Amino acid sequence: MDHNELRCFLVLAEELHFGRTAARLRLSRARVSQLVQRLERRVGAALFTRTSRRVELTGLGSRLRDELEPHHRGIEDALARAAASARATEAVLHVGFSTPLAGELVMGVTERLRVTRPGLTVEVCEVPLADPFGMLRSGDFDLQLADFPVREGDLLHGPTLLTEGRVLAVPAGHRLAGRPAVTSEDLAGVALLTIEGEVPEYWRHHLPTRTPGGRPIGRGPAVTGLQEALTLVAGGRGALLTAAHIARYYGRPGVAYVPVEEDEPLRYRVTWRPGGPDGAVRLFGSLAREVARDRTASSPSPGAARPV
Repeated sequence: MDHNELRCFLVLAEELHFGRTAARLRLSRARVSQLVQRLERRVGAALFTRTSRRVELTGLGSRLRDELEPHHRGIEDALARAAASARATEAVLHVGFSTPLAGELVMGVTERLRVTRPGLTVEVCEVPLADPFGMLRSGDFDLQLADFPVREGDLLHGPTLLTEGRVLAVPAGHRLAGRPAVTSEDLAGVALLTIEGEVPEYWRHHLPTRTPGGRPIGRGPAVTGLQEALTLVAGGRGALLTAAHIARYYGRPGVAYVPVEEDEPLRYRVTWRPGGPDGAVRLFGSLAREVARDRTASSPSPGAARPV
């Protein structure tokens, strides 16, 4: 059973309003409707009646709500108690990273923390491409080091640590593959791979729909991860806009990387939610700035990430 379906059902059963439910869960109305419909298909009957004026529980929906609520509340309480116990017995900082470059930087900070804070354990995990802020908001991460822009009003972030350009990953035989560089205008007619899931609307640096001149950019299949994306690129299913360092980390047959000329580079920053372990977050951010400066201090190659 999908936890997201149950949580969405219980919140909608309380609010009886798709807009308020979407706001509470920080989802789109379409996503709320999708989750509810998926649960209804799983159950085999309607749980809500919907009109243009109101949303109401069906009889079956009311019974399901009454039976689910105490169990769901018990699970949430048990998880909260377990998290509190873990914080009381040991200092653990859970850190997410969005790209291989961010992961490398996180591991550099982790090594320094072993010396400066030997009692602080760092647990590292990749940020899901299809849900870039969900694990941070839910408490699975205390902070994450990710590529920007990030325009989430409920999250905080530190200064820029590194900047880098982008590349376009295309099939080796693509018409753009042999060029020394491309511009955003060259993306007209290119089928860019999209990201599956609830990604922010402002992620235009990943998923532009038009060139600066207004020409449409095509749409390829939706992907959930980098390896899947590069496999589809190699198979001729689309192209991928991605960070420049991916060309160094993931050279593979069938994929050509072409630098993208643009004014605005990708930026990497530490992001966290208010109320987290502030002291550990500040220390992590300070060490991340040191690692970012040190890793490129010896004449970085053209196009490589640069410290700020």
